[in-house]
Amino acid sequence: MKTILSFCLLIVGYGLYQMMTPSFNDSRELFFSDGKKMASATLSGMDVSFTFEPGLSVAEALRQADFTVSGADILFPPHDVQLAPGTNITWQPARSIHIIVDGLEESVSASAATSAEIITEAGIVLDEDDIVVPDQEMTVPDGAKITITRVEIREETKEVKVPFITTVEEDNDLSWRKKIVTQKGENGLKRTTYKVSYHNGKEVNRKTLSTEVTKEPVMEAVTQGTLVKTGKAHRGAASWYAWTGTMAAANPWLPKGSYVKVTNVDNGKSVIVIINDRGPFVPGRIIDLDKVAFEKIASIGAGVINVKMEEIVN
Repeated sequence: MKTILSFCLLIVGYGLYQMMTPSFNDSRELFFSDGKKMASATLSGMDVSFTFEPGLSVAEALRQADFTVSGADILFPPHDVQLAPGTNITWQPARSIHIIVDGLEESVSASAATSAEIITEAGIVLDEDDIVVPDQEMTVPDGAKITITRVEIREETKEVKVPFITTVEEDNDLSWRKKIVTQKGENGLKRTTYKVSYHNGKEVNRKTLSTEVTKEPVMEAVTQGTLVKTGKAHRGAASWYAWTGTMAAANPWLPKGSYVKVTNVDNGKSVIVIINDRGPFVPGRIIDLDKVAFEKIASIGAGVINVKMEEIVN
């Protein structure tokens, strides 16, 4: 008899427990023992269920359940939608993302997932050639950086001179000091078009698209006299020194500004120089050639050579 009575009390107790406990899988309105009307919702992705008073908005219900929701968070249903029993709420909290663009780094609170969506959400406008890292279709984690490289591609045209060519014709009857321009030369013009790529304002690549000569150069024709008349000749040694780096020489007695023809008697090579200095003051030496003049008739390593020096009278 006691066993039957205990079993009956157990059944009654279980029934009261079921009446007082809300079911989170039941979409109907629920009543607790205190008579307060309640309903349930599930927070998607977080495996969390909670109860709320019917009539609350999504944002109000989450706050009541001690979840902090910001304006940048993604909520579905949206913040102001009134919750119904059994509602499944999708909540994606905003993330802190660093964006580097136009020489600046800024932190944004992003609710979007991919680079492209975050950039759009931040109000940044991309050109089609801009480079985005990570790639625009990739999902960006909290605290990550998005780097935007501004790419500009444009055509540029540059015009340069095309130097003219000079032809020289020698005239043995014309003095060596005479040079006659029989046809004046003119530079031409060449136009080159480039495809130039800039990253953040700095040139990174230049490709030639086309080259066109817009003006042909005009050849210059020159007649150069070669007639040299010599006077008194002198024989002796010639040395060298580095001074003006021109076709010049030093001599102890000839007037400055006069010209002489100096011939290396060992190889027959000759050079014409102007006297612009005094020396050498060494017995047997009659001329000190500037280095560039000495190199035309002998090796610098020779140091001193035997020469014939002829005074030029024309």
